[in-house]
Amino acid sequence: MTVQGQEIGYIHSFMSQLMQGDIKLIQLSSIVILTIVFGLYSKRLFRHLVQFFQKTQYLYDDLIVQALAHPVTFGVWFFGCYWFLYFLGIKVNLLIQAKEIFLLVILVWFMVRFISGFEERLEKRIHQGVVHINRTTLRALSQLFRIIVLLIALLIGLEVFGVPISGVLAFGGIGGVGIAFASKDLLANFFGGLMIYLDRPFEVGDWIRSPDQEIEGTVEHIGWRLTRIRTFDQRPRYVPNSVFSIITMDNPSRMRNRRIKTLVGLRYQDSGKVAEIIEAVKAMLHQHEEIDTRRILLVSLVEFGPFSLNFQVYTFTKTIDWAHFMSVQQDVLLKIIEVIHAHGADCAFPTQTLHVAEPDQSHVETLLNHKSDD
Repeated sequence: MTVQGQEIGYIHSFMSQLMQGDIKLIQLSSIVILTIVFGLYSKRLFRHLVQFFQKTQYLYDDLIVQALAHPVTFGVWFFGCYWFLYFLGIKVNLLIQAKEIFLLVILVWFMVRFISGFEERLEKRIHQGVVHINRTTLRALSQLFRIIVLLIALLIGLEVFGVPISGVLAFGGIGGVGIAFASKDLLANFFGGLMIYLDRPFEVGDWIRSPDQEIEGTVEHIGWRLTRIRTFDQRPRYVPNSVFSIITMDNPSRMRNRRIKTLVGLRYQDSGKVAEIIEAVKAMLHQHEEIDTRRILLVSLVEFGPFSLNFQVYTFTKTIDWAHFMSVQQDVLLKIIEVIHAHGADCAFPTQTLHVAEPDQSHVETLLNHKSDD
């Protein structure tokens, strides 16, 4: 090969390298520009898509688009960086694994956002009365689906890093016994929470109390391990879920009525008016708009007290709200007093009658004679 031919070869090689460098530069520049454009405008694009799908007849298509918004936007920036490094010639296994893990993260992120949005959408429809599903059950199922998604993602992630799932499951089977003994209280609380979700003795917002322990207040949150109760002095009380499986619980929030039960004492001197008063009180209760006449209603003389004739009033109000009940009970008691006074009678109060015997005259004369002799 002549010197001239060698020079031509060097020139050709140089031009080829220069052209390859220009192509790589164009590729890298294009990746950077496209990443910035799509990264900046993806949020606006998804906002318009959500508004468009909200107008369709399908209920949850906008929810899917809304759940995809953040994962896809973040994915644009990640894959922009990934292809930038790829065209630079960095093709290590770690980069490939990072891509696979990030795809898994995007999928899990989308699923969790969709479950949360679905739960929020259903809660609104429950509040509107369109859907009749228990809120506590809805929250429990949402948490359960999130846990399932995370566990599946964890197993897939271990497979990506080369950890065999069969070995992990076998280790879990062998070590599960030891873990169960070590965390028996945690498992007891978990299954206690599961029983709360299944049996539904109470739900968030209910007023509950236990005659066995000092537990009384409004349920604020039911978790898988603890239930948070706000007591009436506004202190939060955290109760392990396993406790609810061994104690008796009252749920006053599910009462149908509230009861008025009281004794009214009349004076013995008003004994001739007792029957009329009892009938008048009974008529007043039947006419009272806040008394539930479908329930048992009793007004009857029950005992001869030490200083009064006692009759019992036993009835139920329509309301179960405590503050309203107190107002209704006060009105009933005041009207009972009005009925008693209208019949010329009065309520009794503790009294004692002291009888003083007349002195014996012979005894008095004996004492006086004895004194005169002295």
